[in-house]
Amino acid sequence: MNSFKPKLFTVLKTYNKEQFAQDVVAGIIVAIIALPLSIALALASGVGPEQGLYTAIVAGFIISFLGGSRVQISGPTAAFASIVAGIVATKGMEGLMVATVLAGLFLIIMGVFKFGSLIKFIPYTITTGFTFGIAVTIAVGQVKDFTGLKFSSSPITTMEKLSAIFSSISTINYVALAVGVISLAVLIIMPKIKALDKIPPSLIAVILSAAIVKVFDLNVNTIGDLYTISSRLPSIAIPDISFDVIKSSIPDAFTIAVLAAVESLLSCVVSDGMIGDRHNSNMELIAQGAGNIGSALFGGIPATGAIARTAANIKNGGRSPIAGMVHSAVLLIILVVLMPYAALIPMPAIAAILFIVAYNMSGWRECVSLLKTSPKSDVAILLVTLVLTVVFDLVVAIIAGLLLAAILFMKRMADVTEVESWKYIGENGVDADNINLKAVPEGTLVFELNGPMFFGVADKISRLMFDKTKDVLILRMRGVPAMDISALRSLKSLYSDCKKNNITLILSHVNEQPMKVLEKSGFVNEIGKNNICRCIDDAIKRAEEIK
Repeated sequence: MNSFKPKLFTVLKTYNKEQFAQDVVAGIIVAIIALPLSIALALASGVGPEQGLYTAIVAGFIISFLGGSRVQISGPTAAFASIVAGIVATKGMEGLMVATVLAGLFLIIMGVFKFGSLIKFIPYTITTGFTFGIAVTIAVGQVKDFTGLKFSSSPITTMEKLSAIFSSISTINYVALAVGVISLAVLIIMPKIKALDKIPPSLIAVILSAAIVKVFDLNVNTIGDLYTISSRLPSIAIPDISFDVIKSSIPDAFTIAVLAAVESLLSCVVSDGMIGDRHNSNMELIAQGAGNIGSALFGGIPATGAIARTAANIKNGGRSPIAGMVHSAVLLIILVVLMPYAALIPMPAIAAILFIVAYNMSGWRECVSLLKTSPKSDVAILLVTLVLTVVFDLVVAIIAGLLLAAILFMKRMADVTEVESWKYIGENGVDADNINLKAVPEGTLVFELNGPMFFGVADKISRLMFDKTKDVLILRMRGVPAMDISALRSLKSLYSDCKKNNITLILSHVNEQPMKVLEKSGFVNEIGKNNICRCIDDAIKRAEEIK
């Protein structure tokens, strides 16, 4: 398969009118679903409502056009909300634009160098932990609008928001709370009614709540009260770029790029299972990069694959990138025609939508299952990532989670790597428990190494104890799949000790990667090619020759 061929061009070879009709219907339905979500996620990200639509329109179209998935729908997602809000609050829209463009470049580089498959090396416990953590931050961020609280300051971090909630609890607007509860009830109950399962509950929630607030003239904040609504088409804007701005934006860009890559490829994996297809991960990363650059330049926010919208696309018959492109075109029409009416949407209804988004993305059942059934080390990684996401931010959480996962993985590898001495025929005959072991010449010791030889186990080699009265030491390495430079140094140290004591060191059954390390370092010539044997039988024969 061509690593850099968009799925659209593959699909068009067998495309027909029937599938086009299904894709158009699916694209329209997904656009209706995406409308309130895009507005809600933009507000949660600290930007204007139209910027959520800009993202879905521009990034959604580009990613569908260039993407490596048949059915992926991309746009603003909850995963970015807290990150974007933090960047906007501290660096403004221009800082967000620079960070998103850089993230897009990082994603394109990741795709070009075929890093798509490397995403699998991020442990599941880390993705589960930070996803749950993001869900918590989103939910906490919506309490103010859901209850109509009035803050005396503008908190940025989740912990600051929690503190502000408790300190201003006496300012609850019970009318706003009632509107929020009604919206939440619609969102929870509608999906359970079979006759209504085709109608997006979020759309009904915003229409119903807006009607209630307007008709009864309730004292409830609407989007129009807090934001200036614009129905103008997205237009390109180039940010002022300097070295200092780029330097300060790199950490944010890295976070956006990693999260976009993980979220989009996870969405692709889920959709592959639903339609029996296989996505092109590297092309998808390139498309995500191009989409994020386009979104930033046209006034949008970071975008990635949206699992819920992708699933809705599939359920409604979408089977090609055309559906995603139609979804973007429909949103463009809605932006121009209906955007002024978004001013009527109550903020408690937006908060209710985001509560449901947070609940659905949290995967709390999976978290509980992992906590009950996983090893303690995996539980520790999950909890550390979750807590740090909530208390600090995603950058700290991912770095700490990866470091902890790497340390625990190395410990596991060190624990399973063994250096064992053979029990063999001696003066009293064969040990009844070891009758399958081979006889070795007198004065010869055999040690069997099992597991990867890396810096975490190098000391096991350097501390290898053997009888210095012996003449030959055989290391059987058939169970060693890999070796690093630290293990090589320990092996050289062992060879030096053997040489001092007139002991010949023989290596048996050295696998391909360790052999390359030995050859490149010159150790093969140092120990002598005749002392590196193909198998244990050859090593024993070599020991007999030395005797």
